[in-house]
Amino acid sequence: MLTRRNLLAASAAWLFGAADAAAQEWPQRSVRVIVPFGPGGGADIIGRIVAQSLQEKLGQPVVIAAVMSKSPRYDTLTAFDPVSQVATAGLIIVTRPDFPADDVKQLIAAAKANPGKISFASPGFGATQHFTGELFRQTAGANILHVPFRTSPEAISAVLGKQVDVLFDTVSAVLGQVQSGQLKALAVTGKDRFPAVPNVPAAIESGMLPGYDVTTWYGVFAPRGVPGEIIAKLNTTINESLKEEAVQKRLTTAGVVVRGSSAEAFGEHMAREFKRWNAVREAAGIPQQ
Repeated sequence: MLTRRNLLAASAAWLFGAADAAAQEWPQRSVRVIVPFGPGGGADIIGRIVAQSLQEKLGQPVVIAAVMSKSPRYDTLTAFDPVSQVATAGLIIVTRPDFPADDVKQLIAAAKANPGKISFASPGFGATQHFTGELFRQTAGANILHVPFRTSPEAISAVLGKQVDVLFDTVSAVLGQVQSGQLKALAVTGKDRFPAVPNVPAAIESGMLPGYDVTTWYGVFAPRGVPGEIIAKLNTTINESLKEEAVQKRLTTAGVVVRGSSAEAFGEHMAREFKRWNAVREAAGIPQQ
């Protein structure tokens, strides 16, 4: 079932920690970072980079874990408070090397010639990657079948094993396979080419997808009710980390664009994202729980 958490989480990492001390004393014990997607995907990769930097600055262990549940018992819009955006990332459309389409035009032509027979994978029903594929279907007017998996590695394996034809995922999740030639990149989904894969065209360049522009984001949240002083301390610490050359280099190498923010600006961004993707959900006829 689709929840607002799945619709809005994009690739967000959620931060949990003790809130029983004054901000100047916090944290006094370990901090837990929960990534709301399975291991090996973009959120997991970026979350671990940020967690390591936070541990160094906060002086307490920062323990990170990825979750597998796709039916959480909470609502992002009411259960969590935004802390900071961390980065933005392009998504990329990839397939296996022998798939008979080398660009977006050819993919759309193949899908229209074989309605419902070409399939696309994503690392989760309701995830950003799923909705990126749904928007592609709607914009191109092509009938492509969605096949969800639990994690990015599972979806990648399915494409390589010819169980699924195409994958929509973050650049960071498939960058290694694209660089090695295991996966063939057809296009990135943002309106501009992405720095990590500069030779891969933007899907909109095909002329077949007017207005098609999808860029995902990574961010940090805290449970609703955490004192504002702690939110402010976390925001400051995160944004200080993002200014460090070593952290920027690791994040850039992982395939994202570093982009910090205030808690307020991140909350406003989330609201815009929900409005946009809820419209895609409605157009696709996907029920919301």
